[in-house]
Amino acid sequence: MFLKTFGWSFAVTIVALVVAFLYGGPQALILCIILGILEVSLSFDNAVVNARILERMNAFWQKMFLSVGIIIAVFGMRILFPLLIVGVTAGLNPVDAISLAMEKGDPETPGSYGYVLHEAHPQIAAFGGMFLLMLFLDFILAQRDIKWIRILEVPLAKVGKLDSASLILGMIALALTGAVAGEKQGIVLFSGLLGMITYFLVNGLGNLFDVGEDDVIDAVGAESGGRSGPSAPAKLAGKAAFMLFLYLEVIDASFSFDGVIGAFAITSDPIIIALGLGFIGAMFVRSLTVFLVREGTLDEFEYLDHGAHWAVGALAIILLITIEIPVNEVITGLIGVIFIGAALIGSVLRNRRAAAEVKKPQESANTTI
Repeated sequence: MFLKTFGWSFAVTIVALVVAFLYGGPQALILCIILGILEVSLSFDNAVVNARILERMNAFWQKMFLSVGIIIAVFGMRILFPLLIVGVTAGLNPVDAISLAMEKGDPETPGSYGYVLHEAHPQIAAFGGMFLLMLFLDFILAQRDIKWIRILEVPLAKVGKLDSASLILGMIALALTGAVAGEKQGIVLFSGLLGMITYFLVNGLGNLFDVGEDDVIDAVGAESGGRSGPSAPAKLAGKAAFMLFLYLEVIDASFSFDGVIGAFAITSDPIIIALGLGFIGAMFVRSLTVFLVREGTLDEFEYLDHGAHWAVGALAIILLITIEIPVNEVITGLIGVIFIGAALIGSVLRNRRAAAEVKKPQESANTTI
């Protein structure tokens, strides 16, 4: 299962590293490896959130996520997105934007590709930060039987009983961000509002479609990974799965904002960035997502959902902070890893306690007999 899931990621990684070495020698090879590790470390929470959505889709749409989705992730977000931002910000046509990118100018040099992209960071961070913050709030304010960090999740769930609680908290966060944004206030507020609108739009598009019997495949046999019975989840197909696929791609794109911008602190070469973040990092994140789905890891370790969304909330706050205060990418990556790791350990301990509680009555019954 491991080789089947990660085989393509290892193959693409080898090819990307060879291309990096041929393109720029040992230095380019090392930078490519660093960027790949950076992207994977920043994206553990991304993989968990994606997996929870992907497991609702049937086999066809899961394959679409690995094929069409990877094209969007690599070429769309890691190559075209920076070019688009630079083109719009600097008023350049596509040809001039590509030409500027290939000059590999220093991010500290005014007018260079890296510099222009860095100057666009406030609006990118505001958009991505508010989108991810709404994702976090909608999860953490929901009424759930299972709670991880109870000291925080119990009161937050009570707040969630208030109508439009996530929208109210999101608007407060955006107002506070705008208040400290100084001369960037206008563009930050506008971009943050667009991020919120985009979230509510893609999150609500599924409600425009009626999910009938033709759109749901009973999760039995191959579709359910061997699980059957009432507990097996139904898999979405057709229009419902397509809308969920679009939602998944927008979430995936939002997670990549920090990696794309942070990469320019390491290198301004768009080829190396594409190889490291896209062909290595994005491929491994997708393989990890599929692995979590096929192994049923999220159902086995029930706190992973919570850990991933707390990491999403931390990433959203960090993105908003970076509008005014630089935050090292290592810190961003470590926060995600810490939350996921703590949730995994907590899940293991919870499973052990549950197993012990089941074992005690059995031992008492045997002793009585």
